[in-house]
Amino acid sequence: MPGQSVFPRLEPLLPRIRKPVQYVGGEGNSTVKPWESAVVRWCLMYPDAYEVGLPNQGLQILYEVLNEQPDVLAERTYAVLPDLEALLREHGVPQFTVDAHRPVGDFDVLGVSFASEHGYTNLLTALDLAGIPLHAADRGAEHPLVIAGGHSAFNPEPVADFIDAAVLGDGEQAVLDITDVVRAFKAAGEPGGRTELLARLARRRLVYVPAFFDVAYGPDGAIVAVTPNRDDVPARPAKHTLPDLDAWPYPKTPLVPLAETVHERMSVEIFRGCTRGCRFCQAGMITRPVRERSIDTIGAMIDAGLSASGFSEVGLLSLSSADHSEIGELATQLADRYEGTNTSLSLPSTRVDAFNVTLANEFSRNGRRSGLTFAPEGGSERLRKVINKMVSEEDLIRTVSTAYAQGWRQVKLYFMCGLPTETDEDVLGIAKLAREVIRAGRKASGHRDIRCTVSIGGFVPKPHTPFQWVGQASWEVTDQRLKLLRDTVRADREIARAVGFRYHDGRPGIIEGLLSRGDRRVGRVVERVWREGGRFDGWTEHFSFERWERSAAAELEPLGVSLDWFTTRERPESEVLPWDHLDAGLDRDWLWSDWQDALRGAAEVEDCRWTPCYDCGVCPTTGSQIEIGPTRRTLLPLTPVPSLPARAAEGAATSASVTAATPAAGQEKARAAAAP
Repeated sequence: MPGQSVFPRLEPLLPRIRKPVQYVGGEGNSTVKPWESAVVRWCLMYPDAYEVGLPNQGLQILYEVLNEQPDVLAERTYAVLPDLEALLREHGVPQFTVDAHRPVGDFDVLGVSFASEHGYTNLLTALDLAGIPLHAADRGAEHPLVIAGGHSAFNPEPVADFIDAAVLGDGEQAVLDITDVVRAFKAAGEPGGRTELLARLARRRLVYVPAFFDVAYGPDGAIVAVTPNRDDVPARPAKHTLPDLDAWPYPKTPLVPLAETVHERMSVEIFRGCTRGCRFCQAGMITRPVRERSIDTIGAMIDAGLSASGFSEVGLLSLSSADHSEIGELATQLADRYEGTNTSLSLPSTRVDAFNVTLANEFSRNGRRSGLTFAPEGGSERLRKVINKMVSEEDLIRTVSTAYAQGWRQVKLYFMCGLPTETDEDVLGIAKLAREVIRAGRKASGHRDIRCTVSIGGFVPKPHTPFQWVGQASWEVTDQRLKLLRDTVRADREIARAVGFRYHDGRPGIIEGLLSRGDRRVGRVVERVWREGGRFDGWTEHFSFERWERSAAAELEPLGVSLDWFTTRERPESEVLPWDHLDAGLDRDWLWSDWQDALRGAAEVEDCRWTPCYDCGVCPTTGSQIEIGPTRRTLLPLTPVPSLPARAAEGAATSASVTAATPAAGQEKARAAAAP
């Protein structure tokens, strides 16, 4: 019988694995509804381990939005670790949800949130364990629709064979509109089967259906055209954009895990989108325009979330949280409200030019001073100009000097290696900055016991950014430069013991580059890697570059392309990119022009929140606009968090269709994640 719990078969297996508690469910604020009470049933998946996936705000938001509907049921599933996977296969236990331990294959929709591309092989594991055919073309009416979302869904082509559809952009309204269509389709007797249901979703501009588009390739291996094979679906599926975040104050009741997770806090997204214009940043480009939550909505969400969860830390999240137009007032009023309690407040990585000590002091008033994180990204001022991250060495030294003088003892600096036009000298500039930070800190504080941690990630060009045409640095170049930098820091006796150095080698970045800018042919590589044992490719202990390299050679070279063709090759302006037919709102000509400005070292692109529009294309394309304060509201008295009006349990789909001009759905953040 559909919807029956598999826990009686699962429970005897749990003592035989590590971390069994992550599979038992029962978390605070989780929801279990009777199977029979629901007309539409969603399974939401974060394709990584529970400890990584549970804090993902995007999935928590959709879980809550869906379960507020009286005739909708939503449960969660996560990637099972290899020890449990082996036992599930041995004993014939399918992929299950953690809420009621129901088989994933019994649901109407499997919604998968991809904060990054590293979860692709984990999706295949979940599909196979659930008894769902890997290839969408092989699925029947008895199988769930597999719908991808999250940042990586903005180029879903590498997993086009494995998903039925993708949602681009904000997901809150989109999942409700998809539910409306599924509800009406089931009520009508499912006419036309699975293909007709997907066509209805595509016609409503809710999803992109890869099967409705054909890809033609030229003799050089490049794409010639991507064209719809039906005349009733949009030729350019567009992203969804929520215009008013105050109307969606989620999550109201954050999940409280039983097992240890990577973030032990509640999070509130204080605004979505970023217009700083960093050329490497996909998240900043695809989440435009900026939409702020008002100060009183943020206060009400924090109060409700703390009351419902018992967390003692609140993270105020966004891509650049200190840029909220009322962040100063927000910090002071929150610090006042929670002074004398055990509640602490935190901000993510802060831009050097947005930091001030008053703000930092307010956020640390009720908690410990664990350290400050800044992201200069590039080691030289020339390189920071290329990436449009205009932070001068003087700005950085002035900021950290002030922080050290005010009692902080540790600063973390985040950089990237392999950026466009980068040289060895640019990377060695990181060592110089670290040295100056330590010197300035010792002088400002009068102490020698201060620390600076340098964290370095490899640059990966991403779709829908000005760097989408860039040739990625080879892993050999990245590793050589990282070794040069490490040796330089260690040889400097003045600072060597005061500077921590964290980095990853260049190989995983090359595979991320393959998956982020690949087309449908890359799906063959993903499947081969999975069949050869690939799992959890975002985890160092599970990742195998040799397996990916071997599979890419076997699957791509017979087609006239290669791993290098997809990664280290620079693209010409005229080349059709795998994601060009998907509309993120950004004008392609503007992206190219910005890339050329980067090469010329042209003047920086200003933040369009405070300067005239520079025609990136988002606002007119999405029918939205920048929504910022100041509201001049206060946090007192408290305002209750409103509930989303419940939709009718029966009847046809709502007549209000989602178009590019009437926004709806997406991340995460994640981002990862996923991030909100």
